[in-house]
Parts: sequence; C-alpha cells; structure tokens
Amino acid sequence: MSSILFKDAVIVTMNPSRDIIRGNLLVDNDTIKAIGKTDDKVDCSPTKVINANGKVIIPGLIQAHIHLCQTLFRGQAEDLVLLDWLKKYIWPLEGAHDPESLYYSALVGIGELFRSGTTAIIDMGTVNNTDIIFGAILESGVRAISGKCMMDQKGNCPKCLLESTDASIQESVDLLEKWHGRDNGRLLYAFAPRFAISCSEDLLLQVKYLASKYNVRIHTHASENEVEVAFIQKQRKMRNIVYFKHLGMLDHNLILAHCIWLDAEEMEILQENGVNVVHCPSSNLKLGSGIAKIPEMLAENINVCLGSDGAPCNNTLDLFTDMRIAALIQKPLHGPAAMPALKTFELATLGGAKAMGLEKEIGSLEVGKKADLAMIDMRNLHCTPNEGTDIYSQLVYQVKSSDVTLTMIDGKIVYENGVLKTIDEEDIIRKANIAITRIYRKASIKNFIV
Repeated sequence: MSSILFKDAVIVTMNPSRDIIRGNLLVDNDTIKAIGKTDDKVDCSPTKVINANGKVIIPGLIQAHIHLCQTLFRGQAEDLVLLDWLKKYIWPLEGAHDPESLYYSALVGIGELFRSGTTAIIDMGTVNNTDIIFGAILESGVRAISGKCMMDQKGNCPKCLLESTDASIQESVDLLEKWHGRDNGRLLYAFAPRFAISCSEDLLLQVKYLASKYNVRIHTHASENEVEVAFIQKQRKMRNIVYFKHLGMLDHNLILAHCIWLDAEEMEILQENGVNVVHCPSSNLKLGSGIAKIPEMLAENINVCLGSDGAPCNNTLDLFTDMRIAALIQKPLHGPAAMPALKTFELATLGGAKAMGLEKEIGSLEVGKKADLAMIDMRNLHCTPNEGTDIYSQLVYQVKSSDVTLTMIDGKIVYENGVLKTIDEEDIIRKANIAITRIYRKASIKNFIV
C-alpha cells in the first residue's frame, strides 16, 4: 500500500463543475482518494509528500491518435502529401522494421509523451511484430489502447506490408486475447484497419463482427486527404463515412482519425451514430491535408479528441503544441471566439477519455478516478504573470512540454524533475539511432541523412 500527497497545488479538476481548487490532492495506490482546500485535514499518513506550491496539477493528457512504430522516422519524410508520404517513406520504413527497432521506436515515443504530460494513448501499430509494441507499453507504464495495423487490399498496399485477410484477422485476435485487459485494464486492444484504401471489404466486415463480439474499439483513418476520398468514392462507389455506414461499422466504439473532408451528410451520420473523431491539427497542416470542421462537429455534439499522429508528420508528440494549433487555426475561419481555450483543453482530456471508453476512470481529477495526472511549473517568463489570468488560456497558449515536472499513471510516477522512471533515456536514444540507420538501409531509401 502506498499513498502520495500533493500539497498546496492549483488543481484543474475538469470535473462537471470545472472546479479549480487551490489545495491538496491525495493518491492512494492507483486512485485519487481526496481533493480539498489547503486547510482541509488529510485523513491518513501518506507514504510520500510532494510540495506542489506554485505548481498546477492537471488530468493526464490523452493522445487519441498516434503511431509509436513511426517515432524513429521523425524528420525523414518531409514536404510531401499524404499518399506520397506513405508510399515513398513510411510504408517502406514500416516494412523494414525489425523487433528491436520497433521496440526502441515505441519507447522513444512513450518517453517523449511522459515528458509532455501524456498519460494515455490510442496507438496504431504496424503490420508486423505488434506484440513488441505491447511489450514496450506494458514495461513503460503508459495507459494505452493499441492494435495491429491491418492491410490486405491487393494493389493498394506495398508488398512489404501486404498480408492475407485470414492472417491479418487471426493475428489480431491472437494479440487481443493475449494483451486486452492486462495490468488491471491499463492495456486494451482495438482492431486497427489502416484505412479503407488498404483494407478489403471482407476484412472490414470481419473487424466489425469481432469488435462487437469482444466489445472493443475500432481505430482507423478516414477522410484525411481529398485524393483519398476520391479514390474511395471511385473504388467503393460512395464516400468514406457513407461506406463505413454501409458496412455497419458506425457506433460509439469507432475511432476515426482526421475526418477533414466531410460533407453535410457525413457529419450527420457521425452525430447520429456516436462516432469518435480525432483531430490532428499539426499533422493535417504539415501534410497539407486541410483543416477539419471542428467547431461544426462540436456544435453537433460529436465527440472530438486530440492527437499528434505519428512523429514524421508532426515532428513532435507534444499535445500542448497541438492544443495551441487546434485553437488558433479555426479563428481566421470562424472568428476569435472559435475554439475557446477551455473547449480545446477538453479535447485533450475528457474527449480522449470518452473515445477510449474510459470517461468514468480518466480525463478529470475526481475522487474515485484513476490517478493519471501531470504537474506543471508555470513559474517562468513565458507563463508570467500567473495571477489574475485564465488558467485554460495559459495551458493552451503558453505552457510548453518542458514545463511538465511530473507525470503519474495509475498512481505511479513515470517522470519527475527531468528523469524518466521506467525508461532508460540515454540507452534508448543511443540504440534508436543505431536502429534507424539499419532499417533505412534495409528499406533502400537513398537520401537518408546520416
């Protein structure tokens, strides 16, 4: 049994009343046991006391769309549109991954996430060796939904990643049965067909059936790029979201990344079926894909959450950066009142929790919920003044990932004062650099920068 008391913090609860409390927060094992004002008495003798005076405690941020398998490709696939980016770099590199390179790619990504206050992720693995990613997730302590990427559509997939429908389904089910619910539910499985272009209709129908059978999420991409949308319409005779509806895939268990190029009918379909949408603003801008209609989705009560996507189409996995961009890019289109800071912060916390199906456990700081949180030091020039300012505006527009001083998941500290507790940072940096050189040579990509 262990308990940790955070004393004299500013606590951004994100509870239904959106209370901001100056006081104490008590963690008992993996759960928040008490939240109270500074003068309130604590009914226990905590194992550890952390002086949080001058610090802000927030719910752990939730990365609702990420590719840990791509972290090693950061900075090596620049200035390309989506399909060229995939075909010329990302797919060949994913196909060249070996178990060791995949392991270090995952740990580099998770370490970066911990340093920026992220406690939970929705990850899409690659086609091969996804078991390795789950091992890294288990070892590191991050809360995660992950799944093997599925690609079986002949003619639309590279040979290095193309698999048979039966093999893709069988491996996915094997991974689900091995990993789903591990470590008291910290690890969960989601079926992860890459996108409609790379998946046969037979595979998608089997995924729909199996997700319902096992009551797990489906995590895929949709309507990210105009060319992609046109391709699906030509090949499947209907637009992306309409096609998923035709297959019976649309419900609260479906997580769709991007959803930029939607028409009015598709927006209505998403709302009627309770589908979760992940907004990836940095990735959408970097690949020139477009700007998603997020204010319109929120007005229709569509659940929207936030993701950085993979490192090579963003270059960082920093949700503070993505919150800032998510808020700013809508203002020239809809006016300065579009995407208020509080609403944007909700995307990165409560929205992600709902997409994961964990809104009763994470996303806010409330008694009885999981102790997933981050602590931030705002005593710096770029956050000054601290007094009399709106805390949500500070979090969205001013705070940097480097301001995070502690990250906790399930009541365990995974990052504190510059030190990762579950990951050997120096070792993974060294081995990741060795691994990327090896897989670039295997992928035969000539313009790799040494």
